[in-house]
Amino acid sequence: MIRKMTVWLFSLLMTAGSLGAQERLANDRIAISVDAKGNLTELKNLVTGTDYAGSGALWRLYFDTSGQSEVQVSGALQANSVERKGDAIVISCSGMKADSRIEGTLNFSLTLTITLEEDKVRFASALANNEPHTIIRELQYPLVGDLALPEGHKLLTTYGGGQLIDNVKRDIAEEGIKNPYMTPAQYFRQKPLEYPRGAVAANCFALVGDKEGLYFGSHDSSFVNTGHGLRVYPSATGVFDRLECGFYKYPNIVSGESWECDANVIAPYSGSWTETSRLYRRWVDATWWDRREPPQWVQEMKSWQRVIFKHQYGEYFFHYNDLPGRILNVEKSVDSDAVLIFGWWNDGMDNSNPDYFTDASQGGDEALKNAITRYQNAGGRAALYFNGKLIDRKSRFYRSGNAQNLTFTGNDGAESIENYKFTSFGSFLGKYNYRNFVIANTREPRWQELMLSWIDKAASLGASSIFYDQMGSVESSAVNWDLSGEFPIPDLAPLTAKADILKKCRDKVIATSQDMAMGAEHITDLLCMYVDYTHGDGLLSMIDWFRYTFPELILSDRSIRDDTDIERRVNLTVLKGLRNDIEIFRCRGLIDETPHYQAYLAKVNALKERFSNLLLKGRFSYKDFFTSSNDKVEARSFVKDGSLAIVLTSEEDKVQKTHLEVPGYKFRECGTIGSAKVSRNGKKVSLGKHGLVVLVYDKEA
Repeated sequence: MIRKMTVWLFSLLMTAGSLGAQERLANDRIAISVDAKGNLTELKNLVTGTDYAGSGALWRLYFDTSGQSEVQVSGALQANSVERKGDAIVISCSGMKADSRIEGTLNFSLTLTITLEEDKVRFASALANNEPHTIIRELQYPLVGDLALPEGHKLLTTYGGGQLIDNVKRDIAEEGIKNPYMTPAQYFRQKPLEYPRGAVAANCFALVGDKEGLYFGSHDSSFVNTGHGLRVYPSATGVFDRLECGFYKYPNIVSGESWECDANVIAPYSGSWTETSRLYRRWVDATWWDRREPPQWVQEMKSWQRVIFKHQYGEYFFHYNDLPGRILNVEKSVDSDAVLIFGWWNDGMDNSNPDYFTDASQGGDEALKNAITRYQNAGGRAALYFNGKLIDRKSRFYRSGNAQNLTFTGNDGAESIENYKFTSFGSFLGKYNYRNFVIANTREPRWQELMLSWIDKAASLGASSIFYDQMGSVESSAVNWDLSGEFPIPDLAPLTAKADILKKCRDKVIATSQDMAMGAEHITDLLCMYVDYTHGDGLLSMIDWFRYTFPELILSDRSIRDDTDIERRVNLTVLKGLRNDIEIFRCRGLIDETPHYQAYLAKVNALKERFSNLLLKGRFSYKDFFTSSNDKVEARSFVKDGSLAIVLTSEEDKVQKTHLEVPGYKFRECGTIGSAKVSRNGKKVSLGKHGLVVLVYDKEA
């Protein structure tokens, strides 16, 4: 009975409304209304007539005391004051009451300001804590509760650069029950997404239909961690199908402190999902975009080999002399351009970081420099690996005390630990005798000096590039905590710390040589801006979102490590404009050990070389500038200097035919691989399974 009453209470909070006066803002695109109790009663696309509002409360917050955590204050249960002030709706609340567990009035005050811009609604907030011995940890606002989700709308997240989810409510419900012991899953189910942690690449998400959608953007130039609020609550039948979407911010303000935010926007838009990219990119361009043009060789790079010379457990896969030998010869067999050299130091990959000393048994600095020089004189480009965050607890650096006051600490003051459990041929190593690492705080000047010194190291060894591993994203599990006050407080702006050092590294790379490049691993918008290329995982289903939003960024694929499913996966890299990361057997082998992959990539790289101005240096434009009559044929476009390339491929077992219309462009030429035919005028294409076509058009005068 208690559980039923609690579920009923949560349901009531989701539906609480008012029959009283409404405050409304509208232009020719959008209308928003709030009732006298502060509930969202209208969020309408006036072009299409779709109203997404469900009469739910716009906010809730959570606070801690010395003895209780995450005490909830629901906006639906407060005495909200709602009024119109000029062109804004203002909601005020003070003297709050907790939902349960805490009696009496809380000396918290909250002011929410809603304004209407040309294509979006802006939701600002101002929060003050004057309640002794408390800390306000979290404000969830704006919330669109009991959201009226139109049929056919899908969830677009920026996880991994892009993710499209068909059944929104079912996905959230299933995700939220994966670990029910740890969550109050009887009340609601939640999808755990937070920018920039856990591979969430940009601070937005959307509900997208074929011709319209609802965009949620936290256009926050402070780049603080932001929860992408995706919850489902139970309806009267007990089914978790009442959708709530919004943003979660984490003020962490103690008594006597205040906090403000005006970053969160919601936009009911018309058009395809590409409108969400335009909304996000307009903010980016207006506020923080600052990217240098990569060196020419990086722009023209089709693929790279990624190899480990010596592994964590002491096994050699390659030696320095292999670089201008077998590694170079195999690279030429597929017309690859570069090599990312991992495990080149004395103790090997994921071992002894940051003691990056060359292997004395192979001849040290002189031998590695000689090998790199010979390799690059033959046309290759070498990138040297350094890890930007991990410190091995067995390294000389750590044991000598250099890591003191340099690493992340948890909310208990202990160092945060990561484990790397690589195995060799047995089972004991990975289970018991693995490496333990602490996490370097990239805010610390001493660590920044060390990262900058690696550029000198790479340059002295003749490398064309430095590669910073694990520096393109923010740790999903580790947060650095300040324990000096009454409550432990986390650093929730780790992205700006990494951006700061990457900018310094970029500036030093440029000063060292205009031809020297810098790369990093993982995809996050701000961090990608500071490097010349990013090693990501571009085969995720909707990497198109990130490519379309940031078409100038150079990204790789990942995880083609054997000789299976080659045509499909390699074709996708051409379709989506990705560089090939050749990491055979998880960087332990070379592509001549996977002969099918070797033969097919050679054909694809020849096609990329032929059309490099568009496929490598052109702007990825998704499906702009053309139409295709057959949705079973995958097609994408690239534009540059008045020319257009359309890439087409098919995964269907039966032959597929499509008719293309390319208004304003005249067909010039094409290239094909596999089962593919193109008509003389470039309008009709026939594709067998895994056929690949590149069509090139020139803009008509």
